[in-house]
Amino acid sequence: MSGCSDRIVPLAVKIVVSGGLGVGKTTFIRAVSEIEPLGTEAAMTQVSVGVDSLDGVESKTTTTVALDFGRITLDPSIALYLFGTPGQARFSFLWDDLMEGALGTVVLADTRRIEESFSAVDHFEARGVPFVLAVNRFDGAERYGTEKVRDALRLGDTVPVLECDARDRGSVRDVLGTLMDRVIGVRADSRTAALAR
Repeated sequence: MSGCSDRIVPLAVKIVVSGGLGVGKTTFIRAVSEIEPLGTEAAMTQVSVGVDSLDGVESKTTTTVALDFGRITLDPSIALYLFGTPGQARFSFLWDDLMEGALGTVVLADTRRIEESFSAVDHFEARGVPFVLAVNRFDGAERYGTEKVRDALRLGDTVPVLECDARDRGSVRDVLGTLMDRVIGVRADSRTAALAR
C-alpha cells in the first residue's frame, strides 16, 4: 500500500512510581524518561513543619505536590508512561486517581526511613496491584540486604525486592523490567486460575 508506514506504534502502558517523601521518585523518573519530564515540584514551606517528617532528609527543599510524568520506550512495541505520586501521606488521596488504568507500581524505599514505605506497600497490597519494591541506595546510608528489607516490611515471597540507584538510567530500566515480568506473571497466574474453574 502506498503512503502506509511500516512503523510500529508501541503499546502504551501506565506504570505508577510511589513511596514516601524523599525516596527518589522524581529522580527515578528523570533518570529514565526519554522526554522532558513533567513535574510539580514546589518549595517546602513552613506550613509543612510538624506535618511532613523530614527525619533523614533534612536537606530536602522541594517536594512533588501532584505528580511527576515521564515516558520510556522499552522496545519498539512497548512504551511505559510513568506517573510519580506525591510522597506525603496527606496527598495519598491522589494515589487511587493516579493508579486508574495502571498495570503495576514501583514502590521506592529508603532504608534510612523504612517506616515511610509502609503506607505505600499497604495501599497497593490492599488493592491487589502488582508491584515491586526497589530499595534506593543513597550515598552514606547503611546497607541492608533485600531479605532484611522484605522482613522489615512484611512482604510476601512473591513481591520482588531489589536494589537500585534512582540516578542511574540502567538501574531504573532494570527495576522497570522486573516490574513488567511481575505484571506478566500475575496476569498469567490469573488466567490459569480462571481456566481451572
